[in-house]
Amino acid sequence: MKSLIIIFILFQNCSFLQAQFYTIGKKPASHKVQKQQDLPNDGKVSKNDSSTKVGKSMERHPDKWIQQYLSVSYPLDKLVVNSPYGWRRDPFTGKQKLHNGIDFQARNNEVYAMMEGEDTKVGYDKRSGNYITIRHGNYTVSYCHLSKILVTKNTAVKPNEPVAITGNTGRSTGEHLHLSVKYKGKYINPNILLEFIRKAKEETFKYYVQKQ
Repeated sequence: MKSLIIIFILFQNCSFLQAQFYTIGKKPASHKVQKQQDLPNDGKVSKNDSSTKVGKSMERHPDKWIQQYLSVSYPLDKLVVNSPYGWRRDPFTGKQKLHNGIDFQARNNEVYAMMEGEDTKVGYDKRSGNYITIRHGNYTVSYCHLSKILVTKNTAVKPNEPVAITGNTGRSTGEHLHLSVKYKGKYINPNILLEFIRKAKEETFKYYVQKQ
């Protein structure tokens, strides 16, 4: 009975989040799911990453699949993109400029830590408004234009822990969440981590379905 309840919960979450994830649009090349500490180690998604050892380990210890599912989280309950990562016309200057993150629709929404990590920066500037930066190993994730920050600097955060509330502070044309990701100090497409999260949740659900 307990297993059936877990499967139902995973199915509900996976179906909803997967549907919302695909509103992001064109996905980067996919990679097989890995442990959280084994995120893409070059800041790119590889078609040839192997998860064989991880898969066998999970089969020997089924509870690890639950841990895998709970070890990642989307930054919002619903992901709808206003402006993707890449070159675009700057809304203030009208000139072509690289947009270093993804803008998501938001309306006073809770913002969640995507993985276990540590708040390395919490503050305000004229461009980002209220912002928070969380370090996950070689990756850092920044959330900008917030109305409220719920955590303090140099504190540990857990996946799915609320860390802020979306807003319209700083250089912004309207309320939204600006999400940017750096790998070893350089901006990369946030879709890399979003795809990793989707795969992690999807693989967990598939495992439980196959074992029943």
